[in-house]
This record gives sequence, structure tokens and C-alpha cells, in this order.
Amino acid sequence: MFAKLPLTALRTFESAARQQSFKAAAAELAVTPTAVSHQIKALEAWLGVPLFQRLPRQVRLTECGERLFHSLHGALLEVAQSVDSLRPQHSSGSLTLSTTPAFAALWLIPRLGRFYSAHPGISLRLDTSTELLDLHQDASIDLVIRYGFGSYPRLHSQCLLDECFAVYAAPSLLERLDPAQPTLICVRWRNALLYERSWQAWCAAAGVDWLESATRREYDEEHYALQAAIAGQGLVLASSILVSESLASGLLQPYRAEISVPGAGYSTLCVPGRERHPPVKAFFDWLSREAG
Repeated sequence: MFAKLPLTALRTFESAARQQSFKAAAAELAVTPTAVSHQIKALEAWLGVPLFQRLPRQVRLTECGERLFHSLHGALLEVAQSVDSLRPQHSSGSLTLSTTPAFAALWLIPRLGRFYSAHPGISLRLDTSTELLDLHQDASIDLVIRYGFGSYPRLHSQCLLDECFAVYAAPSLLERLDPAQPTLICVRWRNALLYERSWQAWCAAAGVDWLESATRREYDEEHYALQAAIAGQGLVLASSILVSESLASGLLQPYRAEISVPGAGYSTLCVPGRERHPPVKAFFDWLSREAG
């Protein structure tokens, strides 16, 4: 049934299509770019359709190439996971997780010691980024943790944590705070309008009009904003998730704790099927326990 399938050419195509580069595929497969090019040309001849557009300094999948890549990538992933599951001590291995710098610094990393203790054979590589990733294209990433309101129909998704936003400050600042003239610590989110709306909603619920007159201090990342608040530089509107460690250690305290506004949530995502890969499954299960 499978005797006539050009398996070497198909594996070469999957690598080149995933990385959008013959050179990168050659490096991954430990062959020359010329060998990759020959394999792709042979596969195109066997199929009778072009799989790539050859452009200056890059290649791009054709419609036929896209169709083949999506089916082939999933099939090879299933085979790789089946083979791994048969190996002795298959709970060991490695995985690469991508998440945002703030979530990594403020929630994940303080808890990772418990994961390493429970799974000493698993090596975790943490990639921090706010960029959107196409997990179907980038097989180097096993799973991602992302924040937002969206749904992910093409990915295996597990809701991790839901949040709300409230205002926090250092205990020393709360003792001397003048509510008529506060300093607000703000974050320049990629979608700044969402953060601005959260401040507006909190001010409306609190019955204060700070946004027009208050002094502002702005930071690019939430973990910088929390450090500024811990240093007593002002009031910060922060996620209940990201502020949890600072609250537990007493570095921050809520200001008007009865007032909060809804936020979004964090989801753990991977290519369908990869959640069964033992290191990925171990991490999914550990995250669920940590999130309670």
C-alpha cells in the first residue's frame, strides 16, 4: 500500500514547507541545499504539480503545497508520537513552551521548581514572546500559553486561568496615598485600547475621575509595571493572575479590594495530537494542577 510513497522526498518537503526555506531544511536534515532542491523537484515531478513558488531569496508554498503540508505534517507528527510512546522511559524527553514575558516571569517561573521535581527527566525550554505563532508551521514549539478572548478551532486548547483586574500598591504607598492626586502606573499593551478600557471601567466602578488628571508612569511590560509598584512609585492596574506572587509575599496590597473588573483568560494550545506526546501531556497535567 505504501511501497511507492517517496518517503525521503516527503520528509524533505515537510521540513522545507514548515520552515519556508530549503537552506533551513538542509541544516535540519544534515544534507546540502542542493539535495533538498533535488528531492523537492523529484516530488513535484512525481505528483505532477508545483509545490513551491521559487522567489528571490525565499520560497512560498503553492495551494497544492499548502494542502500537502497540512496533511503530511499531522501524519508525521502522529508517527513520531507513536514511536516515542513505545520507547522505554518515555516520560523523559524535552519540550519547548512559548508564552509571554510577563506570564513567564510573574506566574510560571516561580512555580516551575515543582514541575522539575515531579518530572526530573523532562527538559523544558522556555521561549518568551508576544508574537503570534503558527504552530502548524513551526514544529519547534510544542505548546504555547496565550492570553485573550479568542477561540482556536485548529488547535487543541485547554483553558488555564481566568482573571480579573484590580488596583494594587506597595504597603508603604498605601499609608501615605492621597486619593485626589494619585500616580498611575500603566502598561503599553500591544492592544493599548484594552488596557485603557480596563482603567476606565475600574474608575467608573470606583467613582473616581483619575484618567484626565492623574500623573502616569508607563512601561512596556506588565512585570516592569509591577516592579515599579513594588518600589512604591504608584498605583498599578494589574491582572489577578500576574499579581498573585507579589500579594502572597506581601510586596503589594489591593487598593479598594472590593472593586475589580473582568479580564480575559490564559489558554494552553498545541497542534491536535501533540497533547498526547508524553512530555507535553505531563506539562498539561501539571499546569491543570497548578491552576487548581
